[in-house]
Amino acid sequence: MNIALWIIQILLGLAFLVFGSMKAFQYEKAKASLPWVKDSSKGLVTFIGVAEILGGLGLVLPNATGMAPVLTPIAAIGLGIVMILASGLHVKRKEYQAIGMNVILLALALFVAIGRI
Repeated sequence: MNIALWIIQILLGLAFLVFGSMKAFQYEKAKASLPWVKDSSKGLVTFIGVAEILGGLGLVLPNATGMAPVLTPIAAIGLGIVMILASGLHVKRKEYQAIGMNVILLALALFVAIGRI
């Protein structure tokens, strides 16, 4: 179980680092590839990106360093909340194809949160 959790933590952490970095540091690229960004302020998109970066780091670093490992499930829960909110946004905008990825990321984050409590 520990190996599965580590694999998911690392993959999920990398995914959120990549997605978050695009939103936080490459606004124009995010605007071109993510339809919802066009209707959101740059500040909100940057905030979401930074939250995803910090959450991605929080999935891996606390357990990897042994410093405050309680932060790993907290980061996973936080990212789960971000995915729930993202799903709600996509439902509101009728972007149903995007909800699938949100649900998968939510399920993986919940798996990490429950496994690391």
